[in-house]
Amino acid sequence: MVIDGHNCQLLITHYKLPTTMKKRGTANWRQTNLREGYTTSACGAAAAVAAVRALVGGERVTAVTIDLPGKKNVTFELARCVQDNGGWLCGVVKDAGDDPDVTHGLEIQAYVTWQDETPGIVLAGGEGVGRVTRPGLPVDVGNPAINPVPRRIITRAITTEVGDLLKTRGLRVTIIVPGGAEVAKETLNPRLGILGGISILGTSGIVKPYSNSAYRASIYIELKMAAHNGVRHAVLTTGKRSDTYAQERFPHLPEFAFVQVGDHMDYGLKQVRRLGFEQVTISAMVGKVSKLAQGRMQTHVSQGSVDFAFLAQVAMQLGAPEPIVARVREANTAHHVQIILEKAGIDGLDSLLARMAVAKSAAFVDYALPVVLLLWDLKGNLLARDAVDANFLPDK
Repeated sequence: MVIDGHNCQLLITHYKLPTTMKKRGTANWRQTNLREGYTTSACGAAAAVAAVRALVGGERVTAVTIDLPGKKNVTFELARCVQDNGGWLCGVVKDAGDDPDVTHGLEIQAYVTWQDETPGIVLAGGEGVGRVTRPGLPVDVGNPAINPVPRRIITRAITTEVGDLLKTRGLRVTIIVPGGAEVAKETLNPRLGILGGISILGTSGIVKPYSNSAYRASIYIELKMAAHNGVRHAVLTTGKRSDTYAQERFPHLPEFAFVQVGDHMDYGLKQVRRLGFEQVTISAMVGKVSKLAQGRMQTHVSQGSVDFAFLAQVAMQLGAPEPIVARVREANTAHHVQIILEKAGIDGLDSLLARMAVAKSAAFVDYALPVVLLLWDLKGNLLARDAVDANFLPDK
């Protein structure tokens, strides 16, 4: 067992840091009747209450029922509850429901001992809980990545369990996540400067499957942290590949200048403007760019698929004859449209879409800052580049 003794004072910042979400999958991810799950903060609170109960009562606990901000009387079964070196170690296996959360199945543990030097609760992070190394996040540099609201959820649950005992006795509670360091590599934590493990997250205790609010919150915290650390040029990418290609294009920018906004270009652009960035680059492929070219800044398929009638109009602007235009109308994907026009010897699709998309994007932020758009193919070749100002085309 690895236990960290760093100071963990109570913070008051309230926004959450949902860095455990995987990228959305296929177009039909938005389903009904999805099963909710529980956050790492809820599991940590349940494990802590169980360990405290075992410490006070001297007996193993098999289940606990606690209140969460988003739900009352939630019962958690214990995966373990054992005495360990003068304290008690209890664990709850995280169930994220139907959400594609990489922390699903991890055991969130709490190790609790008496600490009578100071009455109250000392909450620490142990093995598998990340350590904050970069400013601009809700937790101070050097502290474990247990966000402010999760910290309150855990301490409130313990206080409810033991009541007045904390006036005269102290408890040291260490949150531990075996395997957390490895799983954290699949999250945004390394990019945010949270090293060595996952974050303890969740303001309600409840995981809402495929939550747009959680996805947008992750965009906000990434951009806020980048701005706080002096980044003036934000790069908004629509996925893993466009993110990789953009990083290769701008090797001088720190990794945290690149933010995967997915389908939420509208929200990303709003936050870039709000946070005072001096330049924004959009990195995307033809499907997303075709939607931006229409002014559709929310690009998820639920808001409409690729508009082939629109692409047919673009083909007509490029001089395509009616038989080719008809084939464009019946295309399967935006990439298919590229292939159709290329085989027909009709040039200019990528450049025209990029020009239209960057114009719509610049208008969306009221021309408050320069906007550059990079359009890539699937192999990372730059097909088109455009900007709100013809003189503002970065080569580095």
